[in-house]
Amino acid sequence: MNSILQLKGRFEQRSNRSRPGSPKLPKGKSVSASHLRELEKQLERILVYWTENKDIRGALVSVHYKHIVAKSNRLKILLSENGKSPTESIRGAKFVWEPDQKGNEVQKHVFTHFVSLQAIEKSIDVLKKTASIIEQYYKGSVPSEVIEELGEKYHFNEVPKTSFLKTVVDGFYVERFDIDRATEEITEEAIITIYQTGVDTKRLLSKFGIDIVDDRIIDGTTLRLNPDEVKLLYNNASYLIAMGVTDFSEISRDDVLDAYEDMEEDAGLLIPHPQNEPVIGVIDTQFNEKVYFHEWVEYKNLLDPNIPLSRKDYEHGTAVSYIIVDGPQGNPELADGCGRFRVRHFGVATNNGFSSFTVLKMIRNIVASNRDIKVWNLSLGSKLEIKPNFISPEAAELDRIQSEYDVIFVVAGTNIPAGVTKKNMRIGSPAGVTKKNMRIGSPADSLNSMVVNAVDFAGNSASYTRIGPVLSFFHKPDVSYYGGDGTVYTDKMVVCKDDMGAAYVAGTSFAAPWISRKLAYLIHIMGLSREVAKALLIDAAAGWNRRDDISHRIGYGVVPKHINEVLKTPDDEIRFIMTGASEEYETYTYNLPVPVVDHAHPFYARATLAYFPQCDRKQGVDYTSTEMDIHFGRVVAKRGSTMIKAIDDNRQSEEKQITLYEEDARKMYRKWDNVKHISEKIKEKRGPRKAYDSGLWGLKINTKERLQKRKDSLPFGVVVTLKEMNGVNRIDDFVKMCLARGWLVQRLDIENQLDLYAKAEEEIEFE
Repeated sequence: MNSILQLKGRFEQRSNRSRPGSPKLPKGKSVSASHLRELEKQLERILVYWTENKDIRGALVSVHYKHIVAKSNRLKILLSENGKSPTESIRGAKFVWEPDQKGNEVQKHVFTHFVSLQAIEKSIDVLKKTASIIEQYYKGSVPSEVIEELGEKYHFNEVPKTSFLKTVVDGFYVERFDIDRATEEITEEAIITIYQTGVDTKRLLSKFGIDIVDDRIIDGTTLRLNPDEVKLLYNNASYLIAMGVTDFSEISRDDVLDAYEDMEEDAGLLIPHPQNEPVIGVIDTQFNEKVYFHEWVEYKNLLDPNIPLSRKDYEHGTAVSYIIVDGPQGNPELADGCGRFRVRHFGVATNNGFSSFTVLKMIRNIVASNRDIKVWNLSLGSKLEIKPNFISPEAAELDRIQSEYDVIFVVAGTNIPAGVTKKNMRIGSPAGVTKKNMRIGSPADSLNSMVVNAVDFAGNSASYTRIGPVLSFFHKPDVSYYGGDGTVYTDKMVVCKDDMGAAYVAGTSFAAPWISRKLAYLIHIMGLSREVAKALLIDAAAGWNRRDDISHRIGYGVVPKHINEVLKTPDDEIRFIMTGASEEYETYTYNLPVPVVDHAHPFYARATLAYFPQCDRKQGVDYTSTEMDIHFGRVVAKRGSTMIKAIDDNRQSEEKQITLYEEDARKMYRKWDNVKHISEKIKEKRGPRKAYDSGLWGLKINTKERLQKRKDSLPFGVVVTLKEMNGVNRIDDFVKMCLARGWLVQRLDIENQLDLYAKAEEEIEFE
């Protein structure tokens, strides 16, 4: 077996040298004056409405596009003001599915802007003048060929050339303007997010008879409202509501077989006293301090002491902490080689349910007060499905915390609620509606978290698993692990949930802690960053079983049981990891020496990239703020320039422009996803790749910001695996070549890292 190699060296940084050209229409397309006139009329109606309704000191305008649009194809001049880009006024984004002219259902972007009335008036004026020019000089329709050739020929005095071109292009992509209103009826206590406007939230709500205190507000515009307040808001200002979810969430019940088996009488003696083992944070129901492993768990109940607690309120949390501390003892078939971990356990819920809003407030304080903990296990989840157009408040808070605090959450993928089958799923849906599949529940829609679904012991998707994706696009769950399934105790997982002995359970709640163990091992024992640790587990789960699209039930695959299967590779594979930080548009190295045999590279290749971007729930479906686009492959010199021939044929951001629609970029290259996994298929007919003149390979990451340029650098981790086509072990050749080219190469030796960790954690006594 080969050890993983850690390559340390220099990544070059380069700013984006390309500059946007003159606005153009897609080839063969045109824009009619009649369409611009219709947009003009729509804005006039919107202007009249907001002139009469002055509650928000401005206007909310929803822009409905004809399809999913790239950032470069969004409004350029319409709704702009004071020389600012229209993107700065965006307050929300969502998808809608509507029929096109042929009657086919099409996914479309909708952006909601908050602008001044003057911006609407200016947009009406430029639409009117542009439409007049098209009517007078182009017989009512201007084609792409004319737009390209205008140049010096432009001679119209009504409107400047740039304004004319931008208005035409805006008109091509925009289907209509509207004032969108929330239509979903929520009759329970709810968490509501309103659009950010020019009025303070408390002052704005008071206009509608809603008086709210600061303790019921998160992030300025996310509110906890009682049923009467929700009704008032819907009746008086439904245009303000960006998103709303029922606040009271119940834990997705795990399947528990009510059978007990005495733990070995000397179980308490078999587990030693804790020393300096790594600590994993657990946020769950309460912990039973009578269990044999209680010394390994530091427990704090964060609920009001006046809340009565029953025996049931301790079982779920205790079982989760058991797996983290001593899971392999009761489940030897899942022995992972990671040892034992200490737990800092925070009880935030009871067995029956909890207020999402209250937990949101708790989690940030918990993480901020325990900065030594890098891995947090969260096996709580809602029985309700996530919404298709926005991230849940719980997930958004987890994503913000992970972006700010250099931690990673492991989140259970949630279970189908007890009593609901795959054939008849009504939970979270309108009464009487039958669903074929049930979407995951919050907070399993957290993008930065490692979301874990469950498989049975044969590796098949468990009967209780729910499915992604998130926001109709992002891959969730990330991976799967063994959670138990079936009707007999041998099909289930053994846990200790109280002082009565072993219990047999099944659920995603009990799959997640095993992944928490592995992440903590990689981060604390092996000394890896959370970005590399996450990428390693996803890469190990995916293996070489490349699919056109990953499973929304299993994720990238099932993580191997033993940590050696993550940290070691077969003799015919070379796996190396690299870390860096994006500071400019392009971060790259063209200096990776892959062995050459007979003028060719006899390797299959795959790579996994992970990073933790800032996320903005207010942006709706445009949730992630940063896009990292990975290019990995052979280095080719053409016409004086150097480029990478990517293994997935990724040609985004090349100097030679190509036509690639936003939908295709998202599907083919996972644009805007914070995990990128690219892999070649292993074929029966092997064909080594031609080695170009340098014989080198390269890695390039292009970074784009959705709203404004990021001020600080953003770390990333990359895992690369090369598989020799003929089964030959070439790792020593690769190491020598890397050293010759200035790379610092370190073999990740497990025993050495264990010794290093032990020495680092020794307490020094001063005499």
